[in-house]
Amino acid sequence: MLRVGYSANISAELLSEFPPGIELLRLPRDLDHDVEIEVWIPDPYPTKNTQIFPHLRGVKLVLSLMAGTEWIPAAVGPHVTICNARGAHNISTAEWTLSAILAMLKHFPLFLDVQRSGEWKRRFEASAEYAQITGDSRVHYPPVMLEELTGKTVLLVGYGSIGKEIERMLQPFHVELIRIARTAREDPKVHSVAELDALLSKAQVIVLILPSSAETRWLIDARQFSVMQQGALLVNAARGPIVNTHALVEALQSRRIRAALDVTDPEPLPVGHPLWTCPNLLITPHVGGSSPEFARRSLKIAADELRRYMAGEPLRNVVQAAV
Repeated sequence: MLRVGYSANISAELLSEFPPGIELLRLPRDLDHDVEIEVWIPDPYPTKNTQIFPHLRGVKLVLSLMAGTEWIPAAVGPHVTICNARGAHNISTAEWTLSAILAMLKHFPLFLDVQRSGEWKRRFEASAEYAQITGDSRVHYPPVMLEELTGKTVLLVGYGSIGKEIERMLQPFHVELIRIARTAREDPKVHSVAELDALLSKAQVIVLILPSSAETRWLIDARQFSVMQQGALLVNAARGPIVNTHALVEALQSRRIRAALDVTDPEPLPVGHPLWTCPNLLITPHVGGSSPEFARRSLKIAADELRRYMAGEPLRNVVQAAV
């Protein structure tokens, strides 16, 4: 019988769709003895697995509940197949992205400050904020209190399953969408990442939703900030190291751009870090995928992979094939 180990933090009732013919073993965080399993479903939080893996024997397949698997190869080595949960985060992350774009264009962070101050007249600060960040010095009457997403150009950097879901959710806003992926392709038109610098200047909104790797580290650096439009909105729903944090802080403090971040580098963001007090910035603490549906969707994907594994069929979401 196939032995499958899973994190004790995962509710057993969510495993009801797992196929028959397996033995499920609950693995507590403080596991202190060796356990023989063939398939491991680790805790979504990497630090909660550090004491567990050294006690696991015989692991051939890791089924991650996350889209990102950066920590797993170093932990398990090259002789283990690793699958991620591609597709589980599509809706929640795409909804976060759309919400972040709208929140920044509608100046919600400022209006939250207005609400907390209890001073209605402070709403006119939105006009000054708009003029400062966009460089639009024209006199507007009535005053500008918010901006519109409709008709803007959105640069989507990363065109996997989450990127495609973001595109679907943007459709009602009739944006002009420019897509970037690792390699160029047609139908729909997707540009190569090599074209990034040339395309950055065309967009009012830049969305990052691509994997973290050696190739994507600091993909957005001082050079890229320098070619963005004045007041461009950078939305990072991917991973913190894709952006050079020092360069980001400088761009925000100089009020060249604005940003919405669900991820940072470092992460967690330490108390007192300059990002906390940067202007024109919205930070959420890596919550973009954390809806009530997350665990159900992820474990449904894991269950499907298990069925395929047991039937000798190709796995869908392989990010590392065993050597």
